[in-house]
Amino acid sequence: MALVKACKTDQLKPGDAMRINTTPALAIFRLDDGFYATEDTCSHAQSSLAAGEVDLEDCTVECPYHASQFEIKTGRVLSLPATKPVRTFPVKIVGDEVFVEI
Repeated sequence: MALVKACKTDQLKPGDAMRINTTPALAIFRLDDGFYATEDTCSHAQSSLAAGEVDLEDCTVECPYHASQFEIKTGRVLSLPATKPVRTFPVKIVGDEVFVEI
């Protein structure tokens, strides 16, 4: 596994997300309790989850194309039309930098 630098901790506020152009592309989310990483591409269609709406209370992201919802912490799909989860990746904070283990 390799550590990939995603961003600085102050680049995202709770509720924000950003896409990281790696292979696979990653979505980095900041929730109230920290940073999380998932595959960026919705498992239903070719859409960026980092561009979706983040719900801080439920810790979910809604795909901007067809409104499938995913649990950010686990990648579990919560609503149709998606039926497959997205992969999640471990996140490490080193100083003021966010790294993802891929």
